[in-house]
Amino acid sequence: MPLPIPTARLLLRPFKDGDLAPFIAMRADPDVARYQSWSSFDHADGLAFFDRMRGAEPDTPGQWFQFAIEMDGQFVGDCAVGLHAEAPHAEIGVTLSRAHQGKGIAHEALSALIHWLIDERGKTHLRAVVDTRNTPALALFAALGFTAGPPQRVMFKGAPCDEITWELTAHHTSTPC
Repeated sequence: MPLPIPTARLLLRPFKDGDLAPFIAMRADPDVARYQSWSSFDHADGLAFFDRMRGAEPDTPGQWFQFAIEMDGQFVGDCAVGLHAEAPHAEIGVTLSRAHQGKGIAHEALSALIHWLIDERGKTHLRAVVDTRNTPALALFAALGFTAGPPQRVMFKGAPCDEITWELTAHHTSTPC
């Protein structure tokens, strides 16, 4: 399946210039950033991100690629894939604007991304790292068929927290989702 990746309601695609303002607004929202790697996000951060994504390819080992999630022609979030140097491994994640959370969008977007990674890109080992306080994300990865590892204590944004690494291993060419 070439890019973009369509679903029933969504389109996973490379970022375009019109995504900049809603992307910055999403990442600047403290409720969205709570379990993410950033604490603050401004226009300069958005421009730097867009510069990194211009010309980026989703199949580059050691790099992260982020797909914009579009619904009804509007940017609503993004999902990311980081390819490990080991060819069959990838890490995934998703971020949605607060207005679009709790509507099944993350499940639909990640289901499509998982299908694309396994069936189109030959990845057999997927993982996601989730803060244990992020109960919607814990439920999401369980519903997607991932298996939870034991909680690991880490330092996150200057404070200790527990994270769970979720793993999915594909043994054939169709996703379990």
